[in-house]
Amino acid sequence: MAVSIRLTRGGAAKKPFYRVVVTDSRNKRDGRFIEIVGYFDPKFRPESITLKIDRIKEWIANGGQLSPAVKKLIKEKGYSL
Repeated sequence: MAVSIRLTRGGAAKKPFYRVVVTDSRNKRDGRFIEIVGYFDPKFRPESITLKIDRIKEWIANGGQLSPAVKKLIKEKGYSL
């Protein structure tokens, strides 16, 4: 099973809200996931980013792959992996 750490979209039309989730890479974008490891709300200025960095590091150590969007969020938050 290829594990991916990526964003899923929630919220209403024109009011996006994203969760950072760990999921099987074959699942749909908003489909089933294994664990929620963070939140991202782009409507707040500055953007509201909440990450469980210890859980993200653990999933990466076990073979999880970060999506480009999640890599960018981690970099913006100031964490290094």
